[in-house]
Amino acid sequence: MTASDQAVKLDPSWRVPLSGEFSSAHMAALRAFLVAERDAGKAIFPAARNWFRALDLTPLDAVRVVILGQDPYHGPGQAHGLCFSVPPGVRPPPSLGNIYKELKADLDIDPPRHGFLESWARQGVLLLNSVLTVESGRAASHKDKGWERFTDVVIALVAAKEAPVVFLLWGSYAQKKAAFVRDVAAGGHHLVLKAAHPSPLSAHNGFLGCRHFSQANAFLTARGLAPIDWALPPAV
Repeated sequence: MTASDQAVKLDPSWRVPLSGEFSSAHMAALRAFLVAERDAGKAIFPAARNWFRALDLTPLDAVRVVILGQDPYHGPGQAHGLCFSVPPGVRPPPSLGNIYKELKADLDIDPPRHGFLESWARQGVLLLNSVLTVESGRAASHKDKGWERFTDVVIALVAAKEAPVVFLLWGSYAQKKAAFVRDVAAGGHHLVLKAAHPSPLSAHNGFLGCRHFSQANAFLTARGLAPIDWALPPAV
């Protein structure tokens, strides 16, 4: 499946404003790269049907929170199109384990036995990676192939929304990518919360104890929007 094929299936709130991106030269080059990688026998994660899963599950008009990742997990069976999330039956990676630790400390939510975050996406949490594909076993292997330009436009569309949105920017990569989003403290109408990445290498440098989940809900509630139910149901 090509990116242009999938674009037709997206919710109109994304499909219409992104139509120019899907017909752009850099997306054509990206498609050619992905086809060549596939034809060379390389395994690409996630499956093509899940490249735009974050957009499929969270229409633009429904976005209330944005969490930015870098690129998909590169182990077999892990990536399914939502940043930090893994399918049911796959052990939660260490970064997600630290996210669960913060949820427990912040909102007293017990960690689930799985790493499937789809219920967040269905509530309006856009779980977006900057790069939407990766080669098996090679982190950042699809960096600078065109995905970053596409996801820059996705973030800009969210930032242009009149309704307030919470941006959870964990780590310097996410913070640089969304640096143009105007926080309420700078005269904007969105809330931008920054912390260290939840990776075991950095979580103790400011992620654990950040209380982003309760702050996000307090911001949404104060503006008449429904809070996110961060408690994850059992995976099926």
